[in-house]
Amino acid sequence: MARCFTLVILFFNFLGVAAQPSGVLKVASTKSEIVFTFQVKNPPLQIIELAAFQNAGDIAGLMPVVTATKRGTSKIVIPRFDGERDRVYSGFMAFENGLPIGEKQFVGEFKNISENQDLYPRVTSKKGLQIQMVDDAIALGVRHAALNFNLGQMVALDASPGDFSWLADGRTFHFRRGYVEGLDASIKRLSDFGATVSLILLNYQGGEEKLNQILMHPTYDKSCPNHLSAFNTGTPEGLAYFKAGMEFLAARYSATGYPHGRVVNYIVGNEVNSHWYWANMGHVSMEKFADDYLRTVRICNTAVRKYSASARVFISLEHHWNIRYAGCDEAQGFAGRPFVSYFNQSAQAGGDFDWHVAFHPYPENLFHAQTWNDQSATFADDSPRITFKNLELLPRYLRQPKLLYHGKPRRIILSEQGFHSDATPQGELTQAAAYCFAYRKAASLDGIDSFILHRHVDHPHEGGLNLGLWRRDTAHPGSTEPAGKKPIYDVFRAADSTNWPSAFQFALPIIGLKSWKEIETSRVGK
Repeated sequence: MARCFTLVILFFNFLGVAAQPSGVLKVASTKSEIVFTFQVKNPPLQIIELAAFQNAGDIAGLMPVVTATKRGTSKIVIPRFDGERDRVYSGFMAFENGLPIGEKQFVGEFKNISENQDLYPRVTSKKGLQIQMVDDAIALGVRHAALNFNLGQMVALDASPGDFSWLADGRTFHFRRGYVEGLDASIKRLSDFGATVSLILLNYQGGEEKLNQILMHPTYDKSCPNHLSAFNTGTPEGLAYFKAGMEFLAARYSATGYPHGRVVNYIVGNEVNSHWYWANMGHVSMEKFADDYLRTVRICNTAVRKYSASARVFISLEHHWNIRYAGCDEAQGFAGRPFVSYFNQSAQAGGDFDWHVAFHPYPENLFHAQTWNDQSATFADDSPRITFKNLELLPRYLRQPKLLYHGKPRRIILSEQGFHSDATPQGELTQAAAYCFAYRKAASLDGIDSFILHRHVDHPHEGGLNLGLWRRDTAHPGSTEPAGKKPIYDVFRAADSTNWPSAFQFALPIIGLKSWKEIETSRVGK
């Protein structure tokens, strides 16, 4: 992979060498260079470049990009581009006398490489929605919008006239114009309105087997219930298509002036702690899943950072925090808290980067909207679940020093959660009250940037759940067309307005509160 070439090497010795570990300490990227900081104890030290999915056992035939013969802590600069190939995605591993030293290191610092330097948008409201009807979302005053994106629907192995092309590492990839322009239409209107837009990056099994072989994870199990695969970044072809797809999205939705709209959040996969259902890679341990997912999240972050200095990349978790979902065995799912801890440690070991958390604090029983009564959502660190009842546990957990990034906590968005209404007036009123409770809780917590409700219209294929602001048209089986607004519609519209107290007043006796201040200081229903 790497070629041997002549380098001009500048060495800078630092104080405190003895306390430094041997090997690559840090990798940074500028627009044109890769900058290594490393420590040599037993020269010679060689740094070998690896593909993101390669490890120390894959070095046969690879020439070092750096050879250092002087003890101490030093810096070396090499070209960022090897021909047309961008080394910013590569891993770099140190070897002393043929033995690997330390972990494979990735670029952890991006020095003004982004084409778009705009700051992350500031939005005072946390009100958000997974959008089905853009006009209605704008009428509701939505300030955060989440849209699903399916990689397989965008990729075109056989390009049609007019399809988009994208050059990555000297290779041309093609993307379906119709699918992309459909995204444009929603993203542009919503971001022009002032809403932050999040793309939920998904990888559905499709009907084109040749494409499935490239995009689906190599250990994807076709018997999984929702036909959602983890992304394939573990093979050369899978990695190439994922990189190209993420670069295309990031470039398009960060372009100067935002001619196609702006995306500021990229959520990698869905509810990965129940991966058998939502990000399948077969039967694997938590550690194996996390290692694979970390590689994918890191690649996505690198692609985004090439084009935007401020857009954010998120991991996705559902509400099981210290237990796994009961429908999973230990090779199909895991608890969120140990996963975040392991993911964080592994990210730091390979070069930390600014990943964030997209969380789904559904009620403990999705058919019971009264989340304030959740018994498995306690206020202790070992709480089985995090729901809206004990939501403050999540930002508190992420404020731990070991989880900070450059001294600041990871940001949190609540990217999918909703409340069921049964087919009675009281059921719909309880749903509306649950939204009031959840919105006031989320609005009171620092570190949570948005509360994106799921969903816009009741859906016929969600196991009997009715989570929408609108009832669906049940006269037509399978329809997702709206047929009438529920009480939650009006409280949603008022949630961030000046008249929210009067709009939310009805909910207090349903929840058992005298004042909303009781949940803003928390522990309601404990």
